[in-house]
Amino acid sequence: MADTSWGGPPVPGRFDGKTILITGAAGDIGLATAGRFAQEGADLALADLDQDALRRAEATLREVGPRNLRCYPCDVTDEKAVVQLTEQAARELDGIDLLFNNAGYQGEFAQTHRFPAQDFRKILEVNVTGAFLVLREVTAHMAERGGGAVVNTASMAGVEGPPNMLGYGASKGAVITMTMTAAKDLAPLGIRVNAISPAYMGPGYMWDRQTRKQAEAGSQYFPADPSAVGDQMIESIPMRRCGRIEEIPGTVAFLMSPDASYITGVNIPIAGGIG
Repeated sequence: MADTSWGGPPVPGRFDGKTILITGAAGDIGLATAGRFAQEGADLALADLDQDALRRAEATLREVGPRNLRCYPCDVTDEKAVVQLTEQAARELDGIDLLFNNAGYQGEFAQTHRFPAQDFRKILEVNVTGAFLVLREVTAHMAERGGGAVVNTASMAGVEGPPNMLGYGASKGAVITMTMTAAKDLAPLGIRVNAISPAYMGPGYMWDRQTRKQAEAGSQYFPADPSAVGDQMIESIPMRRCGRIEEIPGTVAFLMSPDASYITGVNIPIAGGIG
């Protein structure tokens, strides 16, 4: 049986009668957040580019037993696909109340004067244009319904500007600014928009990739040994440990809950004290 410990404790029934759309739903953060919302009673609309991973995520979440669960293969950079996703999910699940705008691409690690332009464009296309398209379409639907709540996935890379991550840092900085502007635009429509900024999360794929890529980048900031990079990263965290994926969904759930009814335009670091 798959691990279904997605932080906790969940608040049973908190999202009964609500539907949440999650992009990037098959990734670690998306799946963990979907599991948390299922435990709290939400209906799930899950979208991801990777259809095989989406099927695996669906199988895992079926064990939790959400009342309604639909999966939608979707490329968030494709405007027509995002329009179709929003319309289909809203039709099949009787509307969308909540959005976790989470699809993203980390990209390559390289110093600024060596950063590949093609990868920079791809990072911005996924993380900025994709996030914008989903935000625009879903909040237009929410406005017609009289309100909703959105959480965008940003990153501490967008706050601090880490070395060797020019594209990712720029894209997540844009997501934070997008969050602040959208919050102002949409507040009169009863739609709250906030962001989360995770930092070092591990163990697992994300941690292993980041330590390896920083080691390979050849900058003065990190050693060439990935394990030594990991040790250095942990030393930079006031709590002296990396974060766990399951420590993210509770913050997302709070921001979308009635407990956060007067919170909008905020970016919350999930970073162990960094920043």
